[in-house]
Amino acid sequence: MTDRLRIGVAGLGTVGAGVIRLLAENADLLAWRCGRRIEVVAVSARDRRRDRGLDLAATRWHDDARALAADDAVDVVVELIGGEGGVALDLCRAAIKGGKSVVTANKALLAHHGTALAGAAEAAGVALAYEAAVAGGIPIVKALREGLAGNCVQGVYGILNGTCNYILTVMRDQGRDFADVLADAQRLGYAEADPAFDIDGVDSAHKLAILASLAFGTRIDFAAVHVEGIRRIDALDIRYARELGFHIKLLGIATASDDGDISQRVHPCMVSV
Repeated sequence: MTDRLRIGVAGLGTVGAGVIRLLAENADLLAWRCGRRIEVVAVSARDRRRDRGLDLAATRWHDDARALAADDAVDVVVELIGGEGGVALDLCRAAIKGGKSVVTANKALLAHHGTALAGAAEAAGVALAYEAAVAGGIPIVKALREGLAGNCVQGVYGILNGTCNYILTVMRDQGRDFADVLADAQRLGYAEADPAFDIDGVDSAHKLAILASLAFGTRIDFAAVHVEGIRRIDALDIRYARELGFHIKLLGIATASDDGDISQRVHPCMVSV
């Protein structure tokens, strides 16, 4: 077995804490499968005092996440901060420039800066990995980039946001209004306190721009995505759709024409039951 792979994790929210926990719990299995041990040696988050249910006593702590890029004890930086710019972008740029591979689940960052970051990573000879940024439970990024490399993909269609899907499903099953279901979703933790990115379709658009780039071999073009959310869907819309034999879903749709033009759009659609 080769030397250990040393990980620095930026962001210790639900995802970041979960990553550290899984790496610890499955350490032996991962070492066997990967041929080297994967160890979290450094972390960064805004609040050191918060109880995350993790033992970080032996882990190096950086108050400024950007310091992970300059930490000689770190081989790979895992960015789980979120947001399209700011510290997350600074960290990824600095890590790549410093010869460290980057793993990120940040779809907003990739939708706006993914092409530049990928170019920088290629020039530096390091990896930019982002499977968890889009439908990480499937996974779809590896399937498009590797599994379907010999195929000509003509279209990508899918439900890309769980919050919207939950809201529309409850509206359909219980006949309730949008605002009422959204409030419930926020109380249950299915929707953010500020749900705009989800219900206005922006989150789906970030993911679609990334998928379209992979599917059609083009640069990420978030600005070209037509975006429409579900704010204006009401119980009456749901009822009429059902009478016609359809459900209403928020879909991300990307297609390529024979002459190479690419269409990208996110909007509510009538889906056959």
